[in-house]
Amino acid sequence: MLELIPFLGLAFMLGIKHSYDADHIIAVSTFLRRSKSFLTSIRISTFWAIGHMLTATAITFLLFYFRDSFFKQWLNYFEIAVGIMLVVLGIWSIKDYFVVHKHIHEHDGSIHVHYHIHHVNTSRNHDHRHMFGIGIVHGLASNDELLILVTAALGVTTFGLMFLGIGIFSLGVIAGMLLFSLIFSYPLIKANSEGVFRYFSLGTGMVSMVYGVSMLLQVF
Repeated sequence: MLELIPFLGLAFMLGIKHSYDADHIIAVSTFLRRSKSFLTSIRISTFWAIGHMLTATAITFLLFYFRDSFFKQWLNYFEIAVGIMLVVLGIWSIKDYFVVHKHIHEHDGSIHVHYHIHHVNTSRNHDHRHMFGIGIVHGLASNDELLILVTAALGVTTFGLMFLGIGIFSLGVIAGMLLFSLIFSYPLIKANSEGVFRYFSLGTGMVSMVYGVSMLLQVF
């Protein structure tokens, strides 16, 4: 059993590294900007990681038994799906920068106009469910670390042990994304400001769109 420790340690570290892939960070950020509490941020990142784990496990199974033949044939299609998803998430995020509501009221005989954005709505409560689907899509692409894990597992004789490695890898992905979500959410939660929310929405949206387009251009 001791001989498995280096393999499992590698799996955990690769999981942490994999969670910080740019497309992962960008996509999760477009949802974390809407978080109003650390508990919500934890749910968002955890559900993303669970969705990612499901498809990553399936991909690893195919890699373990069929090596490169499967991946070479379908890799570009997976990257296209992630690129399109990032563009859509970017547009959705930028929308919240421009959706401003105007309220007019009279006070002490003068008219006052207030502008603000309504970003707290019922849909925010279901963000973690959407992140589960986004995690599933992400599990299809950018699996360089899984390729390394499969290579390291060539001496593993059963898929059961390989599955254990995937489980530890997934724990690393969850740990890495949880740390990022807490760091990213901290200024938003502490500021609790409409202005900060709007500019975070603009920033994450623009980055998501640009990165998504760049992924599509690399494929085509």
